[in-house]
Parts: sequence; C-alpha cells; structure tokens
Amino acid sequence: MRLSFHGADRGVTGSCHLIECAGKYVLIDCGMYQGGRELNEENAEPFGFNAADIDFVLLTHAHLDHCGRLPLLVKRGFRGEIITTAASRELARVVMLDSAHLQEAEAQYQARKGARRGESGKTSPLYTTNDAFRCLEFFGRTAQYGQSIKLGTGIEARFLDAGHILGSASIVIDLEEDRQHCTVAFSGDIGNAGRKLLRDPVVPVHADVVVMETTYGDRLHRPLDASIEELYQAIRDTFQRGGNVVIPSFALERAQELLYYLREGVEGGLLPQSMQVFLDSPMAISATAIFAHHHECYDENTARLFNKGQDPFHLPGLHFTRDTADSIAINRFSSGAVIMAGAGMCTGGRVRHHLKHNLWRKNSSVIFVGFASKGTLARQIIDGAKTVKIMGEEIAVKATVHTISGFSAHADRDELLAWHRKVAPAKTFLVHGEEDVMRNFAQLLDNTEVSMPAGGESFDLTQIARQKVCPQD
Repeated sequence: MRLSFHGADRGVTGSCHLIECAGKYVLIDCGMYQGGRELNEENAEPFGFNAADIDFVLLTHAHLDHCGRLPLLVKRGFRGEIITTAASRELARVVMLDSAHLQEAEAQYQARKGARRGESGKTSPLYTTNDAFRCLEFFGRTAQYGQSIKLGTGIEARFLDAGHILGSASIVIDLEEDRQHCTVAFSGDIGNAGRKLLRDPVVPVHADVVVMETTYGDRLHRPLDASIEELYQAIRDTFQRGGNVVIPSFALERAQELLYYLREGVEGGLLPQSMQVFLDSPMAISATAIFAHHHECYDENTARLFNKGQDPFHLPGLHFTRDTADSIAINRFSSGAVIMAGAGMCTGGRVRHHLKHNLWRKNSSVIFVGFASKGTLARQIIDGAKTVKIMGEEIAVKATVHTISGFSAHADRDELLAWHRKVAPAKTFLVHGEEDVMRNFAQLLDNTEVSMPAGGESFDLTQIARQKVCPQD
C-alpha cells in the first residue's frame, strides 16, 4: 500500500494523488494547474506515473483544478474507469469541453503570433475538444453519497457530501493488503457550512490517514449575512456613482449562489428592480441549467423552492449572454449593470474583457468573491497593483476593489480544524494550499503526525497501518 502526490503539493491547484494497493492503481483527481504561463508549461509535464497503469480515477468534484487534466490522462493512455457523483459527471463535461476549447483557441493564437514573427513551428493544444469527448467515454459507475463502491479485492471507496459545490465529495478509501488495513480519507475541497444552497459537509467517522486541503487554513471568513449586506452596499454605492459592477465569478456554485442572493436583494427591496444582471459565461449558464435538476444536493429550503416550481436563480433584468456578440454589447451599459463573468481568478475568459473596459473607471467597482492564487490577475488587483496588463495593454486600476471572503465555497481555518478533529487521523498530509498557510495550519493540529508532501513524494501506508493507534470504524 502506497500513497504518492502528483499535484496541489505546496500549492493550491492541480490536485492529483495516487493510491497503490493489491495490484490496483487508484487516482484521486487529475486537476489542472492554474495561474501564470509557467503553470501552463507544468500542465504539459509528465504526470509522474504511467497513465496506462491507472485502473480507476475517483473525482472529488468538477472544478478545473481537480478534473482539468483528465482528457490529457486519456490522451496519454488511460483506459480505466472514472467514478464520480451524477452532478459532478455533468458539470465535468461542461468544464472539460470549455477547457479544451480554450486550449485550442490559445494554440491558434500562439501560432498566429509565431507566424507574424516568421516562425513556422506548430503550436499544439494541451488537449483538444475531441480528447475531451473521448474522456467522457471512460466515466463509468455513478457514486451515491454514503454507499460503498468496490474497486477490487481489498479496496472500497465511499463518497461523502463535501458541501463545496454541486456534487462535490470527500472520499474515504478502505484498503487491505497482506492482512494490513488502512483507511485513507481525501477531503477534496471542504465546503463552508451554513450556506443557503448546499448541505453542510459530511465528516468521515474516522480515518487512519487524511489527505487534507488547506486553502483557507490561516484565516476566518466573514459571516455570510454581513457578506451579503456588503455585496448589496457595494452595488448600491457603485450605481449611485454612475458605474458598473464587475464580479469575476467561478462558473460552478459561486455564480449560482450570487444569482440567488441578487434575487433575494431585489425581492426584499435592497437592490433596485431596474438593475441589469449579465451572466456572461457560457459555462456558468450551462452549469445553472444543471443545477436545476440535482435537488439531491441542495439544502432543504432551496430544494423546497424547486419543488414548488420556483427558480431561485431567476430575477428581473437577468440576461444570459452565450454569444460573443452579446458579450461585447454589454459595453453599451456605462452604469447600472452587474456583470458576472469567468474566470474567478481572471486567468482567462470574458471577465478580462470587462475588466479592460471598467477597471480604469473611478465610478465602477470590481468585487472579488473567491480565492485568488498567487500569480493570477485577480491576486494582482487584490494586492493593490496600480496598473495591470490585460490582453497586452496596461490598464490603470482606478475602480473601487472589494474582496468579500464570506462567499467562499471553502471551509475556513476553524471549520477545517473541526473537520480534522472529528476524523482524528494518526497521519495527516496537507495539500491544496500555499506553503506558508500549510505551515501555519500544521502548528494547530494535535495528536497527528503531519507531512507537507512535495510533488512526486511517495509514502508507505503499510508502515502507517502497522503503527496506527486509532480504532477501526
């Protein structure tokens, strides 16, 4: 029994971990690195294992940094089975196809740039739309929350609702080899409790080993009600100044959650009925449609709205802009518009276009409602850059910039600590966090041996199984 690490190691993106047991190779996530160009190059590097050797991929959820390299895995020889929840399967399809389209567009753009420089070399995408479609053929069994899935002799997996995005899961794997037993829990991304859309995270009863995310391991979120009021106030202030609000928004869960709160604001008289809201993200629009038929993932109150035939994501003045022409036409609005566009970290997508048109305007606002990795455009703006480069042009940052952490889909420090204490592992591996955050979080953990694995590092779970002092489930 071995556990090795191949992504999100002392970093926030690219989650990818490998279990070897009883002759089987089980991969947990195969995500994309997100950030600067150097991370694009890292995505194209070897995985650190042979893709053809992998028997199963267990997908925790459909965010790009967890599923984004699955088409590349297939392209490099994977012929096993991908297992995830029903909602994650649908959302991953949208995410991977969108990513493939962006990969192809970027390759074409780089080829044109090279041609203008007199270079004749061909630029290839990391993977194509056909690769993404082919990847979908390997999605097999559908995971049901709480039910065991047998992967082979001595290997069983259970998906537990992680409360992070629609269909997200923590995954508990029970391993047995040569009469040695070990239970390993992969946290995936743990959700922020008390949300209005999704249920609270389900904590594993116990595990000998935990592979745990630490995205917000050094800070607390602002209370949700205060965050909603700050959002409303920022919108009202911006409209009073005669500007627009740009919200770089993650297409999965965050966009839908914001629509929910905007609808409540209009219905409660806290936001103007005349407000124009643009969901300018084909992926977010498709995801919103998927959200409408997965009531099994919802908080009781939200599920009740759907069951009554009410759409909790609809409000007056809402526009879905799929076409590029419709996206460009948003520029006609100089004030009174809320523009929600991807990507949340401003690493690509239509939001860069809207930032280019609004970031230099003193009467406009940019509201960040999610995590921004180091090296991303979003992080530069949040950290106070006076100018930023967007689409090859230096843009002055004169708009009012808001960062509202209470909307995060990730658990904060105290929620992560509570989750960890309930699981009570003998061994903890910290992943999916910036290195200084991991170090701070590690100091808060009691009664567990803590490691911060480097990329490619491998650990003998048999030794851990022999030394464990915690009782079995």
